Amino acid sequence: MAPKLALVHLAGDTERAITPDASRPWMARRSVRRYTPRAIAPELIEQLLEAAVCAPSAHNRQPWRFAVMSSARHKHALATAMGARLRRDRQGDNDPDEAIEADVARSYARITGAATVMIVCLTMEDMDRYPDPVRSRNEYQMAVQSTAMAGQNLLVAAQDAGLAGCWLCAPMFCPDTVRAALDLPEHWEPQGMITLGYPANAGKPFTRRPLADVALILPD
Repeated sequence: MAPKLALVHLAGDTERAITPDASRPWMARRSVRRYTPRAIAPELIEQLLEAAVCAPSAHNRQPWRFAVMSSARHKHALATAMGARLRRDRQGDNDPDEAIEADVARSYARITGAATVMIVCLTMEDMDRYPDPVRSRNEYQMAVQSTAMAGQNLLVAAQDAGLAGCWLCAPMFCPDTVRAALDLPEHWEPQGMITLGYPANAGKPFTRRPLADVALILPD
C-alpha cells in the first residue's frame, strides 16, 4: 500500500495540498527487473537523459556521466565480464558452486534482458580539491549524492513515459571490470546500473515504513 503523504506546494501566498495519486510517477515507480522484448526509441532515451541532468548538483558541477547501451553486443560483453568477476568473488568466499552459477546466470539475464542498460558514473574531474582528507571525503560524497539524484530523476521520468527500471548497485563492486568492458574513461567511476524496458510484470509489492519511523518533525 502506498504511504499516505500530505505534501504542500507553496505558490505565493497560496498553499495547495498534493494528494497521493498512484498515477503520479514518483508514487507509481517500482523496481522492475523483467521486461518485454520491445526496444526503446532513441528519442525517448535522450529525453530520459535530459531529465536526469536536470537534477541538482554540488556547486552545479554536474559530476554525473552515463554510458548507454541498447545493442545485444554491448550488453553481452558487460554481462559476461561482470559475471566472471562475480564468479571469482564468490569462489573466493567459498560459496557452493551451484549457488554461484545461479547468481551469475541471474545477473546475466537481468542485464541482457533489458531493452537498454545505463551505467551511471561520477567523475571528480570538476569537483573542488582540498589538501585534507576530511574535506576531500566530503567533496566526494557530494558527487555521489549528485549522481544518485540524477539517477532518481531518470527513473521517475522513465515511469512517467510508461517504462520500468531498476537501479542495481553491482558496478560498485567491480568498477574496473565495468570500465574495461565498455572502454570507459578512467575518471568515470561506476556507481550503479539502471536497467530499462517496457515492464513484463508489476514488480514486487510496494511497501514503505510509516513516516513516523523515518521522519522527525521538530516542534516550533
